[in-house]
Formats: sequence, structure tokens, C-alpha cells
Amino acid sequence: MNSKRPTRPITIFTPSFADEEDTNAQNLTVKEIVTRLPPEQFRVIMISEGRPDPRIAARKNTKLLPYYKHGNTAQLLMRSLGFWPDIYFYPRFGPLDQVVFALRKNLRLKTAVVTHIVMAMNDATGNGLVARSVLEGDAVFANSTYVADTVRQRFGVKAGTIYNGIDRRFFSPGNQPLLRETGASRIVLYAGSFQPRKRVELVIQQAARWPDVIFRLAGRGETEQACRALAARLGCQNIVFLGHLTPGRLGEEMRQADVFLFPSILEGHPQVLGQAAACGLPAIAMNVYRPEYVVHEKTGFLADSDAELTQQLEVLLRDSAMRRSMASAAVQHSREFDWDRAAEQWVEVFREAVAKRQSS
Repeated sequence: MNSKRPTRPITIFTPSFADEEDTNAQNLTVKEIVTRLPPEQFRVIMISEGRPDPRIAARKNTKLLPYYKHGNTAQLLMRSLGFWPDIYFYPRFGPLDQVVFALRKNLRLKTAVVTHIVMAMNDATGNGLVARSVLEGDAVFANSTYVADTVRQRFGVKAGTIYNGIDRRFFSPGNQPLLRETGASRIVLYAGSFQPRKRVELVIQQAARWPDVIFRLAGRGETEQACRALAARLGCQNIVFLGHLTPGRLGEEMRQADVFLFPSILEGHPQVLGQAAACGLPAIAMNVYRPEYVVHEKTGFLADSDAELTQQLEVLLRDSAMRRSMASAAVQHSREFDWDRAAEQWVEVFREAVAKRQSS
């Protein structure tokens, strides 16, 4: 990427929230990128409900648009397009995005669309505004090679890959040993939303098989009540429902656990697997979406079936030496995923996108 650097700052508008307590994975990604963009080169416009991340609040050349209970599409549109952004970054699939795409096309605006795809594309996920953001995007990037492959297969668009980094403020091995004291109760941790594709029910079924192991489940969602009912029906006294956790609390949970169990079958490149690795926590996940945060048989296991997942959990729970080895390897592997490096890549993407759009 060798585009000429513009003489004025590039203005980026993203329909993403800057709030510190917002732990939505997409918003977390944008916050980490924006924090690292050189303010003399990039002016950024984001949305805030009034409690922005201090790093973004302190960033020069940053405009935070207030979020209201009603009328947000019109207000955000007027405020953001009033600045004539050079880039519309990280489109979602709401009313604001619909209007932006329509105006961009009908008025032939020079605003470049930079799209980041974080979910495998299929018949359920690759339609509507998601499809439009890929097909009309001036730059399309995925958060893993697998997701990039699904974009190419579904749309015929060659997407680049920029991996998300890991927030070392919260996710690191700390000063605690990578393996807890011998004789302490083993802990299996799940963290993520409660929804059908995450299959938290499988974690509960494993808890029923291992009554002497503590299973701690972090997150909220539509299947939570059904999961609680299943745990009661199976008589699981070894399950703790933790609810929603801040990144700081999640990092502490990861450092106290022995195994991270993540049976989801539809993902992009879930950041929680990288966070677990950075905390020295061996992970078991499904291989169907080829998560690169996990190196099979080195930092954890990637299962091709539920039977394999069950077998791999048994191996890790019984073999403390393997847990120790994988914990150390996971910390080392996690260093490959760095936000500073990712932000440098996004800087070049933004420059290229503006140059491409302006010359079209």
C-alpha cells in the first residue's frame, strides 16, 4: 500500500459506540482501532451514550455524537454527514446504514465504505445490508482467513484479513502461576452470549458428567433461562451463572480457570478465544470456523464433533501436565495478535480507500 498521504486529516464516521462499558465485540474492535489512529491524520466521529472510554474521550480530533432514545437515525445522519466524512467505517445493518448507502448511491457521494466482516457468510448471515456492505464496499476486510474465504465464496469478493488484537490491560497471565495449586477444584469456564448457536447447553451437559469440577458460565442472552432450567433438571450443583462481566472481571475469571470450553458452531473469529489464550487458559473450541487463536494440540483443542469435544475435555481435565504446557504455549501464541499492529494495517486501508474513492 503506497497511496499518497492526504494534506488534511481523513474524517471517519463509524456507527459504533465509544462507551467504556460497552462490551459488544464490534464496538470493542472499533474502540481499540480508534484509540490508536494518529489524531493529526484522522478525525473520528463516533456515538456515545455519555460514558466514553477515557482513551477516546482524551483523543484529539474526535467527535462523539450523543445517542438519544428516539430519532437517532435522522439526528446522527445530519450530524455525521454534516462533516462530510471521507470514510463510513464498519457499517452495521440498521436504519442509519440503509440511509447512508442510499444517499451515497443517489447523490454519488465520495464517502468511501470500509467494511469489516466478523461472521462466516452463509444463507443466514450473508444477506441484506451485510451483503450490500460487501458488494458496495471500497475496502472489505475479515477478521480471519476463514471468514475471508466465506466472503469470497458467497460474493466473489476478495477480502483481506486483519486480525483483532488482545487488550493486554485486562487479558494477560498476570503474576499468578499458569497452573493453580495441586488439589484445588478444577474450573471450566464458558464466556459468551447465551443464544442457540453458542450451544451453552453442551457446557451444562458436561457439568453433569463432571460433578467434582466447577463450571462457571459468563454471559447473558435468550437461552439463559432454558440453560438454568436444564442445569436444575440435571441436578448440577457445580454450575455458577456469572451474568455479564466487564473485561476486567472476565480476565480474572480466565486466570482462575483451568479449561476454557467454547462449543459454539457459528462464529467469525471470536475474541474471547484470544483473550483466554492471553490469560494462559487452554481452550477447546469447534474446528468448523477454524479459529486461529487456538493451535490444535498445542494451545488447546479444535473438535470436529461433539464426541471429540467430550473426549478432549476429559483429556485436559485429567492431565495437569498437558494443561501446564498448553497454558504456556497459549500465552506465547497470543502475542501474535497485537492491536498496535492491527491499527497500523487499518491506517493504510483507510488511506487506500479514500484515494480509490476520490479517483473514481
